[in-house]
Amino acid sequence: MVDVVGHLGMALIWFVPAWFIIDERKTAATFAAVGVWFGMLPDVDLVLKGILPTVKHHGVFHTVLMAGVLAALIGPLLGAVLKRTLGGTDWFSDDAVDHATGFGVVMVFVAGVAHVFADMLSAPDIADSVEPLWPLYQQSFGIDVVWYNDPLVNWGLFLTGIALNVGLFLSRR
Repeated sequence: MVDVVGHLGMALIWFVPAWFIIDERKTAATFAAVGVWFGMLPDVDLVLKGILPTVKHHGVFHTVLMAGVLAALIGPLLGAVLKRTLGGTDWFSDDAVDHATGFGVVMVFVAGVAHVFADMLSAPDIADSVEPLWPLYQQSFGIDVVWYNDPLVNWGLFLTGIALNVGLFLSRR
């Protein structure tokens, strides 16, 4: 588990392949700039555990399954909003507008899985380990290579994600 800055950085890093798949550079930039915020989505369990005592941090919301469920629920709405707000501009190519739902689903899913992976890097330090493949495999996965509050790791992830995305934006003509 890294802190907020680390989670946002990990999402940005996981969005790098979009630059090689999406033709229009402004569309790829939108993918990263909007999608990065969904890198915090699995931590909705921190809010929910205050409302529902049975919800635990690093529980079901920190699984690939829940990333998929949330992507299926939120992604189409996000795609519709992006299509409506940016579809009439040059931010989306014709193909991207036609595939706005898929665009939103992939954006939310990738950011959610990036969050779960980042938590696997240090979860045992201060919180329960994550079980990312629950319910298929009910054991925790923890790599435990970083300390949760290490500013070098957290800011390193964030600045690396920014540098990669800005560099790819500038390199695309």
